Amino acid sequence: MRRLPSLLALYSLLLALPANAHAAEATDAAEAVYRQRLSALMAGAAPESIYQPLEAVPGAASPVALPRAQTATRASAIAGIRADALAAAEAYAAESKASAFLVWHQGRLAAERYFDGVTAQTPLPSKSLSKPLAAVAVGRAIFLGYIRSLDQPVADFIPEWRGTAKAAILVRHLLDMRSGLLDQGVSADPDSPWNRAYLSPDHGRYIIDAYPLTDVPGSRFAYSNATADLVAVVLERATGRRYAEFLGHEVLAPIGSPGGAIWVSQPDGLAHSGCCILLPAESWLRLARLLLNDGVVDGRRILPPFYIREMVTPTAQNPRYGLGVWVAGPYVERRGFGAPGTPGPSVRHGEPYLDRDLYLFDGNGNQTVHVSPAAGLIVLRLGPTPPKALDWDNARLPNLLLRGLVNPPALSPQPVPAGG
Repeated sequence: MRRLPSLLALYSLLLALPANAHAAEATDAAEAVYRQRLSALMAGAAPESIYQPLEAVPGAASPVALPRAQTATRASAIAGIRADALAAAEAYAAESKASAFLVWHQGRLAAERYFDGVTAQTPLPSKSLSKPLAAVAVGRAIFLGYIRSLDQPVADFIPEWRGTAKAAILVRHLLDMRSGLLDQGVSADPDSPWNRAYLSPDHGRYIIDAYPLTDVPGSRFAYSNATADLVAVVLERATGRRYAEFLGHEVLAPIGSPGGAIWVSQPDGLAHSGCCILLPAESWLRLARLLLNDGVVDGRRILPPFYIREMVTPTAQNPRYGLGVWVAGPYVERRGFGAPGTPGPSVRHGEPYLDRDLYLFDGNGNQTVHVSPAAGLIVLRLGPTPPKALDWDNARLPNLLLRGLVNPPALSPQPVPAGG
């Protein structure tokens, strides 16, 4: 009789072997996919070629065309902007090798130009324009009651963090980049957390379980794709809906935008909410228009009344970043993407913005959507990274158009620090 327990244990072990073997095979397969992605990225492959698989994102069933300026006014001014200013801005966009150039003013589309075979329907890779979109999705979830507030603990949705230092991370910290998680960086090391968090087939699980916390949450700005990708985790757990489905039905459809596709880590895996959704250029203009109209579209409130003000208000840790959006802040000639004062990529500003309240969506490779609330102006440039010889000027497009307004409002320029 004493043999019975050992026989039962052996039988249980034998039954478990196929499952264990299957799990090991799945782990090996996921690692192979990860290594293949990393190898391609390190070899210089375009990131767009690594955005696989893609999940469909729904949009408006029948998008209503945006109102356009009357062609009869093109000889002198279009939608309140001088034709020569629009021509100069379009020429700069063309020089930058843009795929799309759009201008919105006085409630109308003043300019719409596509280049090199791109059309109004072409889904374009957005890079970090995904971050303000994710911030709007959080605002929509708050409006609908799925999330209590920006100051709700993320651990309410990621209970794995309860009782750890990460329990101090708030929802707003995922949007204003003060989560305390490791800054974005670059490494060829296959074991680097930057690579694992970005390219692993189960990247969400890696970020939750293993991505390092380096600072007290709320104490430091640290731009990070891993931090932004946690928005998808929070929204899926808060709503019980796929991120792509929620985004499409609750954000894109209400603003009249067509849908597109979003990069997921694996089939039915977690979406990357911090980078690289593919949408037509017009979608980003519609999103900016939603912010310009304080979260209301066609008389319907989509976001809480306070939310846009929160989005465009910077933090003490970075006076040039709000919730997923960059703000003018104090003028610097080269504004970095990382924590102020730290080395890393930066973008040139040839002069201060003419509107100190200007804010923008800004993605890698100079995907830009500038918004001047005082002028009711939006200008968009999407496409490949501009030629190095151009040394892209982030202030040029909006300032060209602000100077070209026929009846300009009173504008206060971006402040220049003493000695700046």
